[in-house]
Amino acid sequence: MLLVWTLVWTPNEAAADTREVSINELRLEQADDGVYLTAEVGFDLRPAVEEVLQKGIAIYFVAQAELYRERWYWTDLKVAQAARYMRLAYQPLTRRWRLNVSPEPITNAGFGVSLNQNFDSLDDALDSIRRVGRLRLGDVADLGAQATYPVNFQFRLDTSQLPRPFQIGAVGTSDWNIAVDKSVRLPLEKGK
Repeated sequence: MLLVWTLVWTPNEAAADTREVSINELRLEQADDGVYLTAEVGFDLRPAVEEVLQKGIAIYFVAQAELYRERWYWTDLKVAQAARYMRLAYQPLTRRWRLNVSPEPITNAGFGVSLNQNFDSLDDALDSIRRVGRLRLGDVADLGAQATYPVNFQFRLDTSQLPRPFQIGAVGTSDWNIAVDKSVRLPLEKGK
């Protein structure tokens, strides 16, 4: 008697539910007081991350940009860089979402100088995080006269600021992997 085993592969739910993190828009603008980067990042939170948020535990996002001036005789020169740190937390008593935005890392010692916004829904708060608007990179005088500039933009969920038990649980799981890194050449547009 001959037994034949057949293996049927069916993708599991986690593999079928892969969500990409993408950069939908990236623009470099010149204004009177400096050079600004505007970006729009596309991502969705996984149920595990939303569950942590619903329990009142804050999560942190970081958006970083570097602007370079090309040099023909050596590697490109970094002329400007900036970062934006965002802390998202659910306030169970008021049933509102609080977003803190700061140019410096947000620590448990305090928020420092930060912009605080409240939202009625998680979707509204995430829309605000997805739009990185007018991130000031530096002065126009530092750039030189080029038509396009190399820009490196990074956006990520910072799991290092989670409480320790969640840091351990986040290691090796794709639920907590929200990160994108893109290097492009962008024209410097005149601001409106």
